[in-house]
Amino acid sequence: MSKTYNLASSDALLVTDMQIDFLQGGALPVEGADELIPVINDYIKRFEDTPAHVVASRDWHPANHVSFKTQGGSWPPHCIQDTEGAKFSPKIKFPNHTIVISKATDPKHEAYSAFETTNLENELRQLGVNRVFIAGVATDYCVVNTVIDTCKNGFETVVLMDAVSGINVNSGDVDRAVATMALNGAVQATVAEFPNIEDSLPLPKEIPDELAEKPLHRLDSRKKSRFRSKGANKRIKNERGA
Repeated sequence: MSKTYNLASSDALLVTDMQIDFLQGGALPVEGADELIPVINDYIKRFEDTPAHVVASRDWHPANHVSFKTQGGSWPPHCIQDTEGAKFSPKIKFPNHTIVISKATDPKHEAYSAFETTNLENELRQLGVNRVFIAGVATDYCVVNTVIDTCKNGFETVVLMDAVSGINVNSGDVDRAVATMALNGAVQATVAEFPNIEDSLPLPKEIPDELAEKPLHRLDSRKKSRFRSKGANKRIKNERGA
């Protein structure tokens, strides 16, 4: 019998690198990344409708980053700071209070994991997070490295298999990444293992007849985080304004 994931304030959704440069037409497109968008939006809604948290990591490279072919690296220039390609896909419905983690900001150092040289672990600790659900791209690079570090840092780690996609530069890379994540203690899940959104929402209260035809506005009781990222880590509203 499969497990059912009922979300709580100790849970966080971590969406890795859903940026324009990794989508179709971008500088380094990941096959299947565009198809993940509605799935990730579904997960975001589930986390938003509970007291759980949403975090988004992003590549945030300087123009002379060591990973670029122009600098002797493996990849074409991508996700360069403050460029259009570095922005999150506008189709992703991130909440305004999403915590943004910028990685690979040192021109001389590659960093695939969202934990590497960032304050992600501290952010999660401050929020009281015990369990992290991971989605995004690419399975065989940033996802697998982020998952390994999530496990090493002692968080229960769940990979959302219907919300990740890989590059597969070498045949079998994605399969090897999935096996590596499992060996490090991560478990796999899909949306089928979450309650239906309708089932998880509170029943609407009855309203007096005289108010029945007036528009009702849902009160968003979600408490916004009191903790703010510093340095390279910014809130999503700042990202959208970039």
